[in-house]
Amino acid sequence: MSDNPEKRGPADRTRVNVNEEHEVRYWTERFGVSEEQLREAVQKAGVMAEDVERVLRK
Repeated sequence: MSDNPEKRGPADRTRVNVNEEHEVRYWTERFGVSEEQLREAVQKAGVMAEDVERVLRK
């Protein structure tokens, strides 16, 4: 199944995908962070949303 940019959220809410613009928009809004902060957190924690959130909340 291909990504649909018209969808509001990610296809898999357990993983953060920083390679799709609509998903970056979703995750930055959900976590209340900038795109740069999100990308840095994914670099540190990996793609699992729970781990990314834990890094961002430190």
